[in-house]
Amino acid sequence: MIRGICIILLFYFLGEMASYFMNGFIPGSVCGMVLLFAALMMRIVRPEHVKHVSHILTQNMALFFIPAGVGIMANFGIVAENWVALTVIAVGTTILVLLSVGISMQILDKHIK
Repeated sequence: MIRGICIILLFYFLGEMASYFMNGFIPGSVCGMVLLFAALMMRIVRPEHVKHVSHILTQNMALFFIPAGVGIMANFGIVAENWVALTVIAVGTTILVLLSVGISMQILDKHIK
């Protein structure tokens, strides 16, 4: 389990470094996930090394939303003033994510079979 935590933290660190050199254009956590995905696909990292830790993290994912929720409540006045724009952004980005994941899965499904 320690090995899995170290691997995940290493790729998070590498992602933060990549983000720093891109002047924060892409968040470090996203860069780290892409790097970890690439390492898993190229078999540099074996899935069984990170499987246990990843299950624990995904089962307790609600804990990661607590700081965001507190931040929203601390700035509730700003949210109340801009609720229409925030709703449009939330719905729009949700649709874009659903479309991109669906299209990606269709493409990957063709290559896997």
